[in-house]
Amino acid sequence: MTSRETLTNYVYMIANTLIQSGVEDVVISPGSRSTPIAYAFASLQDEINVYRHVDERAAGFFALGIAKAKGKPVVLVCTSGTAAANYYPAIVEANYSRVPLIVLTADRPHELREVGAPQTINQVRIFGEQVKWSAEFPIPDDAKETLPYIERHTARAAAISIAAPMGPVHLNIPFREPLLIDFNKKHHRGTYIQSYMSPLAPSNEAITQLELHISKTQKGIIVLGELSATANVNALWAFIETLKWPVLVESLSNFRANVPETCMPYIITTYDATLKNEAFKQAAKPETVIRFGAQPVSKFLMQFIAASAPSAYIVVDEDPMFRDSISVATHYIHADIGQWLTNVNASSCLNQAYLELWQQAEERTSSIISQYASWSQDEGMYVQALLEQLPSGSDLFVSNSMPIRDIDTFLLKTHKDIRIIANRGANGIDGIISTALGYSVANPTRRTYLLIGDLAFLHDSNAFIATRYQNIELSVIVLNNDGGGIFSYLPQSNVKEHYEELFGTPTALTFEKLAEMYALNYAAIYDSKSFISALNGKAPLQLLEVFTNREQNTTNHRKLWRMISEELDTWLLSK
Repeated sequence: MTSRETLTNYVYMIANTLIQSGVEDVVISPGSRSTPIAYAFASLQDEINVYRHVDERAAGFFALGIAKAKGKPVVLVCTSGTAAANYYPAIVEANYSRVPLIVLTADRPHELREVGAPQTINQVRIFGEQVKWSAEFPIPDDAKETLPYIERHTARAAAISIAAPMGPVHLNIPFREPLLIDFNKKHHRGTYIQSYMSPLAPSNEAITQLELHISKTQKGIIVLGELSATANVNALWAFIETLKWPVLVESLSNFRANVPETCMPYIITTYDATLKNEAFKQAAKPETVIRFGAQPVSKFLMQFIAASAPSAYIVVDEDPMFRDSISVATHYIHADIGQWLTNVNASSCLNQAYLELWQQAEERTSSIISQYASWSQDEGMYVQALLEQLPSGSDLFVSNSMPIRDIDTFLLKTHKDIRIIANRGANGIDGIISTALGYSVANPTRRTYLLIGDLAFLHDSNAFIATRYQNIELSVIVLNNDGGGIFSYLPQSNVKEHYEELFGTPTALTFEKLAEMYALNYAAIYDSKSFISALNGKAPLQLLEVFTNREQNTTNHRKLWRMISEELDTWLLSK
């Protein structure tokens, strides 16, 4: 067998095994050393979706977005050297947000490592503990053991990426020159068939303990954070309907929208605002907290739980390294959010007055928030208008910092079908546009919108290169307050020396020319009327640059919180 035939069989074994393992998408960045594996995937486009991106850093987040949309692993392919290092931020996010990626980094052969060869760095386990598993593949050769070895390890990588909790894996693949393959060997397959991954169900003992705490709780709340892509939404809705406890719902859980009528009375969306009020916090202390999903965005909610020190704080999580940054959890149930929930005896003795306390606070606070746009002309007003205008069947990708917090404030419970998505694993502002583009391209039946600040936009403005290689539709709303708005709410803002220099970081940049470069339909927005008009445009790629004022935004938000707190004080004193 010639070396070309050996290389051909090798790379098609990898590609076909991934396809057979259920992989539907691959994102490829150009490079010489990755030629064989890139050719293999490119010739299999009748079996796998191939996306191109010239920037590995943006490509990593683009793949992350696809995987978020589908809940399935996406393959990344790059050449050797710093190309692999550019994947690192996206892999960190995938790790902490539990998103499956299969990273294939082409490498130089062993004899070219550590000898000063160009485009050669140490790529073995380059991603360290940020991946669930990593393996170094052998050089392609004719040994009879080689193809079965790479077949099993490739299948293993795919299976590990989707095992609970899902996450990224890495295969480092060295190639010697020559790097060309034969395309007529593309159907070379091995003997491996399929991996069968089982859902995680709790033990009988865990269910018994859960039922025991439910049965004796008079003051209890459910907390819903961002949920795994594998969560059984219908089972969780049924559990909520049966239990009839107040449910504090983070926007990223996607339980604020498309709410069943029978569950509407129990959904609490305004907790971040109400928990800024001391009197309400004292009245609302729970005995039992049951949390599903990640820890919520709201600092005030987590501080409330910690200060309440509930006798039972039960965390349901598919990872044995359960998330509890406030160190209050008393019980941990290792399980998916699955069908088992419908079999839990949720008979409760909840104090009706406790439920009504949360419901009345929700009603009063929602009323004040709903009127925000009538007296404020700032970012909150635009976010409120965006949420009102989003058609049912839409998805909103939200940047970190202030945008996600504004969504948490202004997204009230609704029957409308909208979904909120964000990169809350590591909470960074890098790669946001790329992730939204990837999410959109994998989700063509629903229109995707992106809400982002100007600094996060600048971090990832080269993301739009992806639109030159594949058809993507996305409406981008960038809130341009010329700097880092979130710092206005932090103690740093009270220290005037160096504040603008180090935290405000104004750039005086606008994005009309960037929109022109990438052929984005652009509009500069200065008022709500023009915003609503532009938002309802039909252009496939749209950039709406909304100009706002940082100081006015901070003042108005604090006024809103003060109005809510005063209303709660008056109400609670009258009880």
